[in-house]
Amino acid sequence: MTVAVVFDSAGTLLRSYRTARDVRTGEILSDVETTLLTCLDRARVLIALNAHSRDVIGAPPDQLLSSYLCAQNIGFGVSCLRQITPHEDLARILYSDTNAMVGDLQACIRDVWGTLKEESLVVMDSGAILNLTMPGIEFTVTAGGRPFEGAKEAIADLHAMGVATFIASGDRAAKLERIADHLGIPRDQVHGIATPSIKAQIVDDLKKCYDAVVMVGDGINDLQAFRKADVAILSEQQSKEKPLELCKAADYIVGSVREVVPIIRDLSGDAIVPI
Repeated sequence: MTVAVVFDSAGTLLRSYRTARDVRTGEILSDVETTLLTCLDRARVLIALNAHSRDVIGAPPDQLLSSYLCAQNIGFGVSCLRQITPHEDLARILYSDTNAMVGDLQACIRDVWGTLKEESLVVMDSGAILNLTMPGIEFTVTAGGRPFEGAKEAIADLHAMGVATFIASGDRAAKLERIADHLGIPRDQVHGIATPSIKAQIVDDLKKCYDAVVMVGDGINDLQAFRKADVAILSEQQSKEKPLELCKAADYIVGSVREVVPIIRDLSGDAIVPI
């Protein structure tokens, strides 16, 4: 049989550290789950900015973030949302915002970098949580991560078995490609800026090409993909605090990415062959 395994990135392949800043109060929320923070309010939308951390750090901190994004022609993608909203409406809110300053995002970047700077491989991604009701930027966010111990070996074992591996994540493609290169996953099998519905569609599309499609994730934004997959594996390697709905949708719950390998091996008595 032919098998494909789709991995989320943060919390699944990567040990992640995320920081958000409430732009209204200035409060820093360290090591926060940004997808859960987003899902607490139906009016919130988590977006990823196509901006490099070094460039943001070099900008004037008292400049409006919206002005900086416009001046630098920085685009964005939607990572997580609870109500469907046209991209042009989100763009209008983002690029006309008068709440967030560049300094709000700089504070997030510095907090994440200060925590992860000693790691040998660090990937970082910045964005914002828009609030459709305000409307405007409610939080600036930055996420950084490094591969979990054993992730590279797990991918190599799956490939040796003839299993195709994919990444589908709300993170920027450039960040994911660095991780994919490190892990040995082909870049053309990496899907960035994937919303929950896009992840589910990726799984559904792969089911047309493979006998079995497995989704491995760790957050509520993986729920739709879990429900589409033939097998859903929930990872608790980053955190054991999971929504009950997500746990119920999982066929397996693992504490390490390495535990995915024997599950795939035992999926069928038939030999797994590459497509």
